[in-house]
Order: sequence, then C-alpha cells, then structure tokens
Amino acid sequence: QLLLGEYGGGLVRAGSSLRLSCGASGRTITNYTTGWFRRAPGKERESVAAISWDGVSTYYADSVKGRFTISRDNPKNTVYLQMNTLKAEDTAKYYCAAKFLGLAAAAETAYDYWGQGTQVTVIS
Repeated sequence: QLLLGEYGGGLVRAGSSLRLSCGASGRTITNYTTGWFRRAPGKERESVAAISWDGVSTYYADSVKGRFTISRDNPKNTVYLQMNTLKAEDTAKYYCAAKFLGLAAAAETAYDYWGQGTQVTVIS
C-alpha cells in the first residue's frame, strides 16, 4: 500500500511562493506517476500538475503554467510542487495522488492513491 502525505501549505500573501511536498511511505514512489490536484471552496477538484514516474513527462493546468513547477526526488521518496507568484484564486486544499507507471495525467480517475491534502490560503 502506497501512503501519501502532503505538507508545506499555509497562509501567504499574493505574490508569495510556497513549496508543497508529497511524501510517500509504505512503498517507494519511484515507479509512481504523481499528480497534484486542488479543491477550492464550492468548486470541483481540479488537476494542477503531474509528473511521470521517470520525470520525462509533465502536465500543467493552464491556470498555473509559468508559475508552478512540479518535480520529484525519488531517493527522498518525495514529489514537490513549487508555487510562485501565488494569487488569491490559488486558494484551495491541495492533494497529491499517484498511479503506477504511465504518463503524466490530468484525470482524477487515473490515480489510485491519494493523500489527505494540505491547505493553501492566499490573501490579497
């Protein structure tokens, strides 16, 4: 069983940066394609970014392109989401998810393992 835990969220001002981490336990994350999703109050959960298990392919939602960067450090069993130039509309609970091998994917249904989420609040 792959267990995922997110951390690094917080309350920041618009224009600031945060780095979210998704740590894995139970299994190595090396063979798992990993994605970040978010759910804002009153909205559906949406894909933010994803990275393939080998780091070759990535996906970014249009709303975060140029501001967010997904990366992975397999020896540390961790996937990161660097978020720069944060906006109020980035306020949401952020989740990481993983699926065995495969390309970076945006669809929630592609992922089998989910963390509990970490809250990011951006104030203007």
